[in-house]
Amino acid sequence: MDLSRPGVWWYPDDLPAAAALDFARRIEALGYSALWLPEVGGRDPFVAASWLLGGTERLVLATGVANIYARDALAMRSAQYALAEQSAGRFLLGIGVSHRPLVEDLRGHRYGRPLETMRSYLDRLDAAQYGAAPPADRPPTLLAALGPRMLELARDRADGAHPYMVPPEHTARARKILGPDALLCVEQKVVLEPDVARAREIARANPAIAFGLQLPNYQRSLRRLGFGDADFADGLSDALIDAVVACGDLDAIAARVREHYAAGASHVCVHPLGAGERREPDWPLLEGLAPASGSA
Repeated sequence: MDLSRPGVWWYPDDLPAAAALDFARRIEALGYSALWLPEVGGRDPFVAASWLLGGTERLVLATGVANIYARDALAMRSAQYALAEQSAGRFLLGIGVSHRPLVEDLRGHRYGRPLETMRSYLDRLDAAQYGAAPPADRPPTLLAALGPRMLELARDRADGAHPYMVPPEHTARARKILGPDALLCVEQKVVLEPDVARAREIARANPAIAFGLQLPNYQRSLRRLGFGDADFADGLSDALIDAVVACGDLDAIAARVREHYAAGASHVCVHPLGAGERREPDWPLLEGLAPASGSA
């Protein structure tokens, strides 16, 4: 599984199935190595990954991330191994504890202590038996990890980490904890808009930021990097927006992607944010950043 080239993090649930497959094929043709699928309340990411893997040839499909409260460890292991075997090793499992509102309010489960819950889940995942034809190689598992202890768990019990909503400074800290060999697959939000003030407005209005930065897990992560109450008040500070969203022209965005690689990322998946309701990502952005273009 070659993840050395950038990937794309996107939520194609607004697209009908055939259009979602066309989207994945276009991402593959642009030279991106992976397409990352989140899990909130739309399509099951394993069902979506199966459909997209069946219609592509080289693209890795990754979950960014599958919610451990959504399925027990045996179901998670079975889906992971089945997709890895069916796709000849093109499926990457990312799992996470999600967030209290998405677990308790949306799913009706009790949200436990994140580290203890993940450690217990990994115990059950390791013990889960898979009774079908196995994949040729053991498929990798990444943890959605932000804090030092979850990153240590990702180092010790998984193949690496998939941090979300983080600047390059976090990437450097994560690499130091993970060591030199673990996968570090970083999500980076981007807005292609040369007017940086306008780009920040677009970012602030996007649900990924407007809702995401209200969640305690992300706030704690960013507070560890020095952000405080004032940064989260009154519509979010410019400094906070600039930390988690690469705003500007293609050169500025490509430079941020390179910063993550320089800080130790194994792979960077760009997450385009657009103004208003967008059924598809910003194609000029993805075309400009495409690995074949040499920009990122």
